[in-house]
Amino acid sequence: MPLTNPAKAQALRVSLVKSSVLEAEVYGEVVQLCNAAYGEDLSGLMATFGAGTHVLAAVGQEVVSHAMWVTRWLQPAGSRPLETAYVEVVATHPAYQRRGYATQVMQRLAACIPARYELAALCPATNGLYQRLGWRFWRGPLSIRLPSGELQPTPDEAVMVLALPGRPLPDLDRPLSAEWREGELW
Repeated sequence: MPLTNPAKAQALRVSLVKSSVLEAEVYGEVVQLCNAAYGEDLSGLMATFGAGTHVLAAVGQEVVSHAMWVTRWLQPAGSRPLETAYVEVVATHPAYQRRGYATQVMQRLAACIPARYELAALCPATNGLYQRLGWRFWRGPLSIRLPSGELQPTPDEAVMVLALPGRPLPDLDRPLSAEWREGELW
């Protein structure tokens, strides 16, 4: 669906949709939105995320902003793996940026993460939005847990975490690892 003139935009509606019930047409709109926001084709990467929960922001019938979370297992050194709501593809269509839509999407996302999760995390493309919303950088070294059990250091990556209600943040200076996955490791 083509975007309408942003100057004539209606009120923003934000909703949650599980991947399992996301209509193919809407998923296609989400992919197009993310491609436009990131300036590259993300369809292959997005296909690797698997089941998750999408937070969709629409103006009229048009999806203009998006984020999703998937389940990942982040493990601070010396602790058990933590069930983590890992945030992916936070994007707002370029014609609708700088209006607070991503802020509303991320606030809704944080408020709707189920209680079973112990942590929320993401690998930021930029950090201003997330810092304003209470996300904090993990300061310790990062690595990926390979299928062999070895840890592969990822020194060029950055991860931000968010404390969830009733869940204190782990020590942010400890080493942190995530399970290996296809596509982007973090």
